[in-house]
Amino acid sequence: MLLERARIEGTAALVGGFGRSVEAEQLLRSGWARELAMPRAEVRRRALVGVAGGSEHALRRDPHPARVPTEAHDAIRWGLERGPVLVQTPRAGYVLALACDRCRTPARCGRCAGPLQLTGATTPPQCRWCGTEAPGWTCGECGGHGLRAPVVGDARTADELGRAFAPVPVVTSSGERVRASVPDGRRIVVATPGAEPVADGGYAVVVLLDTWLLLARDSMRAAEEALRRWANAVGLLRPGGRALAVGEPGAPALQALVRWDHAGFAAREADDRREAGLPPATRVATMTGDPGALDDALTLLGRPEHAEVLGPLTLPPARPGDDPEERAVVRVPRSEGPELSRALAELQRLRSARKLDPVRIQVDPLEI
Repeated sequence: MLLERARIEGTAALVGGFGRSVEAEQLLRSGWARELAMPRAEVRRRALVGVAGGSEHALRRDPHPARVPTEAHDAIRWGLERGPVLVQTPRAGYVLALACDRCRTPARCGRCAGPLQLTGATTPPQCRWCGTEAPGWTCGECGGHGLRAPVVGDARTADELGRAFAPVPVVTSSGERVRASVPDGRRIVVATPGAEPVADGGYAVVVLLDTWLLLARDSMRAAEEALRRWANAVGLLRPGGRALAVGEPGAPALQALVRWDHAGFAAREADDRREAGLPPATRVATMTGDPGALDDALTLLGRPEHAEVLGPLTLPPARPGDDPEERAVVRVPRSEGPELSRALAELQRLRSARKLDPVRIQVDPLEI
């Protein structure tokens, strides 16, 4: 929308951010845009970014790394001597998923098979779907009764840090309780991505927890989106501040964060997308609906010359008992993008005139 508005108005468009998306890299490669970037020396002077366990000394100190390793505790302690500390964790809530501590099988509700969670330190396990409590849960695989927490939310993280760094105040920012800002001073702020409050004067230290969780998302944009969220948090540092990520040091996205090489990361992602025939190198449309409706839509679609149809694929129901839907992907070379858009608009006009069952169509969706 921004680029189209700039074309209509005959004016320039300024796209800014701490990271760089693959779409922004495409604009640079096409010659439509040019780069405005801070010199590397100034970037390195502003912030020091590292990964926990990235040295032999760190591995000797923590041979079995914890969720919040010794390096992270040291970084938080160093930051509290100089100002507020931001701890980013990917999930809101207390304990969002539970598993058997003996066989690691996910804990499920006996009533609806939904995932069990904890909403507080003293509450019993509860189903995230139907709300049924399960105080006497038993594992259906091994018969065990113990539970472990593979996924921890911001509230549980705040509790743990509050005990470790008492009496330092700990505040949270997530979900419906998003803080816009926090005053300068000795405090720990635990926030989810996108809900980080701005600190007066900037944070002394930023710690990124559970980085594996963002990288493990089932999405072609998982690494790109993870790097963007981490960079936005690191961007809240005061000059001379430090950032520490807890994760696999060899992960390409974390290496790009340490080097602050968002341009190189976006260029590699763009090359991989081109080889795989994915946007923005191609134009893609997804069509989702009931099997019969989707089959009718594919039959009526006037496809461009080089269009390729992938699928249909049956989608898992969002909730038990829902009717299954199917999805097809239509892919064309970028040069045929306008032709595909016209064909889809004509398809929807025909389907509306004939009062056929609805089919959802998205062009270049963020997720495929």
